[in-house]
Amino acid sequence: MSYRQEYPRPQLVRNEWLNLNGVWAFAFDDKNIGTAERWYKKDISEYPQQIQVPFAFQSELSGINDQNFHDIIWYKRKFETSGTWKGKQIFLHFGAVDYRTWVYVNEELVGYHEGGHTSFSFDITDYLTGGTETISVKVEDPSEDETIPRGKQYWKEKPDSIWYSRTSGIWQTVWLEAISHDHIKKLKFTPDLDNGTVIVEFEVSGDHVGKEVDFEIEFDGKTVVKDSITIYEAYNKRSFDLYNHKIFRTGFHHYGWNWSPENPNLFDVKVRLHQNGTILDEVTSYFGMRKVHIENGMVYLNNRPYYQKLVLDQGYWPKGLLTAPTDDALKKDIELAKEMGFNGCRKHQKVEDPRFLYWADQLGYLVWGECAASPSFNEDAVARLTREWLEIIDRDYNHPSVVAWVPLNESWGVPNIMSNKQQQHHSLAMYYLLHSIDPTRLVISNDGWELTKTDICAIHNYNHGQKEEANKYEQFKLDLSTKESVLASMPARRGIYANGFEHQGEPIILTEFGGIGYKVNEDDGWGYTSVTNPTDFLDDYKRIMEAVYSSKILFGYCYTQLTDVEQEINGLLTYDRKPKCELMEIKQINDQWHPDTIK
Repeated sequence: MSYRQEYPRPQLVRNEWLNLNGVWAFAFDDKNIGTAERWYKKDISEYPQQIQVPFAFQSELSGINDQNFHDIIWYKRKFETSGTWKGKQIFLHFGAVDYRTWVYVNEELVGYHEGGHTSFSFDITDYLTGGTETISVKVEDPSEDETIPRGKQYWKEKPDSIWYSRTSGIWQTVWLEAISHDHIKKLKFTPDLDNGTVIVEFEVSGDHVGKEVDFEIEFDGKTVVKDSITIYEAYNKRSFDLYNHKIFRTGFHHYGWNWSPENPNLFDVKVRLHQNGTILDEVTSYFGMRKVHIENGMVYLNNRPYYQKLVLDQGYWPKGLLTAPTDDALKKDIELAKEMGFNGCRKHQKVEDPRFLYWADQLGYLVWGECAASPSFNEDAVARLTREWLEIIDRDYNHPSVVAWVPLNESWGVPNIMSNKQQQHHSLAMYYLLHSIDPTRLVISNDGWELTKTDICAIHNYNHGQKEEANKYEQFKLDLSTKESVLASMPARRGIYANGFEHQGEPIILTEFGGIGYKVNEDDGWGYTSVTNPTDFLDDYKRIMEAVYSSKILFGYCYTQLTDVEQEINGLLTYDRKPKCELMEIKQINDQWHPDTIK
């Protein structure tokens, strides 16, 4: 059986492609001899194992299920291209490979990539023979290196506390794409809600001079823009009017044509590159008219105050680890969260598969995008995190569901940021870097505590205690009651702002809390508090949410967490996505107070 056969890049879709997921030859290279012995020249029959791509060897679905340290691994497979692809450029795409990757085609090195969480590709046209072809992939993932962005992947062999099993090697779809020499290289949409326009930037590769690009934009199946542009430069930029002086499109009354969790309106786009009646390239995409900004201590969505009810989502699955077993599994997580009354998630310490963002766009679900952190700080860690973020925003810029970026979390990778100026500068650099390449979203400088410059005062606080710990619970309520008490609190004995920084009026949101531990099977585990049955689980959830909703200064929250993960049993759902109680009961609690103010 081959898993994950859906088209992997929903923001730039072409018809001519080939999915390479499935069974590959596989080998561990624990002695690091594979390059010297030219394993990329080995016959597939000489590889000792097989693996199901795109699952990491540590996962059950890979067919290997080995959690021991294996820092260097090799893959190999054969493929054939379609006869209709003759004369076209063939690109080999990798959704994500953790962490360093060398790719060989027909025993020739075609490229190298460093970074474990984002997409990359190589033009392999000149390496193909036209017959049966081979791909060999070498991956190095240093298990104990604490300066690479690893997120929740533990640098010790056995998962423990808040740290989970590692994911090494290929963990998202591998695929081929056939493209004309002259083609659309890049397509970027920036909605301008205030002016009712969308700004489209695109690049054309190859011989572009004098060629034409046709744009067709549809809303709800009806064409709203149809335009043709003769191009003379590789890079081009155009603005298209969508509202066209029609008040009911603007969202001034009701929702109009804007995107929100309540009304996930999307515009479908077709782009054709052609010359003298011959179509050279054709792609489809989509965008949403969405604006997010802060004002008067509140987050605004489409120029209206919007109360965010988020849930922390680690993006792990029991059989696939970081890789969802199916596309429907990604969709189902969003549907379950919405069923419980959440309007979004904070995707925690993981750059999620683009298919998740596609479903968030389609279903209406806010996403705070986060990158895996490195545990330690040095110049290498800074460079690696920076490169990852450049690639993240390049890949995910067009998704309307993404409303915030979180470059740092709980001082991971910057353990001395409270007083260390160098680490503070790193936080500031990430804040301004992300704003410099994406002015359309919010940036949270260090989610949890010890914030520097930030768009949201994002606070973590698990000090709500057990039901019988009345004094602890009252202190938790007191800490959330006023701006002064919030800013004076010391969650995890850390200050809310780093030395030299202070609250500048940005919205205050409780972005981690809860974590009620409830074991529903035989597995041992832990939570921040503990209950033993569904009734007490709901009672404790209601008790904690009452404290959050009673606060007059919080403008949103992110509850910990959507699902159990390995030894953590503090999810609203089990690890295999079974509800721990009636989901409607959770929704009634979430809906009871402070309804969303967007109307």
